[in-house]
Amino acid sequence: MLTYNEAYDLLKEYNESEFHLRHGRIVGDVLRWFAENLGYGEEADFWQLVGLLHDLDFERYPDEHCVKSQEIMRERGLDERLIRATASHGWCEDGGRHGDLPKPEHEMERVLYAVDELTGLIGAVAIMRPSKSVDDLEVKSVKKKFKDKKFAAGCDRDIITKGAELLGWELDKLIEQTILAMRASDNVE
Repeated sequence: MLTYNEAYDLLKEYNESEFHLRHGRIVGDVLRWFAENLGYGEEADFWQLVGLLHDLDFERYPDEHCVKSQEIMRERGLDERLIRATASHGWCEDGGRHGDLPKPEHEMERVLYAVDELTGLIGAVAIMRPSKSVDDLEVKSVKKKFKDKKFAAGCDRDIITKGAELLGWELDKLIEQTILAMRASDNVE
């Protein structure tokens, strides 16, 4: 298994944009928080690596997202659990353009699926606040912007909703827990 620094170096090999690098660090931190809070503390390092590497191929290969990353990781002999978990966040119920991506089944995969888009939405809501912080952000503020499809239009609300369903959670719980996870991250300003 990769160390965090080795995984981050791999992410930097395929991503140059600070936005993508920061997103990977944030999602990694959020997954670590969820591992620790959902009873998977012994797997927290693994969950964090999955979050860090989930968009490994996105910047360089956007049309092959979640497909190319599997090739890259297999060429490097990485753990199949890591490969499957990172690819599962690209799953589409209707098959999508990459119909062979695995459905999120493990709780960690379902969390990744749910929080990937949500972290972006929460971050966008936070920077619009006077504090520009998640520290004082409330669920109701996120829900208000969630309903406004023009706000942070790139954040897919259907995926967030489907992610909550896959977890068996109400949307409010998912938002609340993700805000708490983002507050714990050193990569969220």
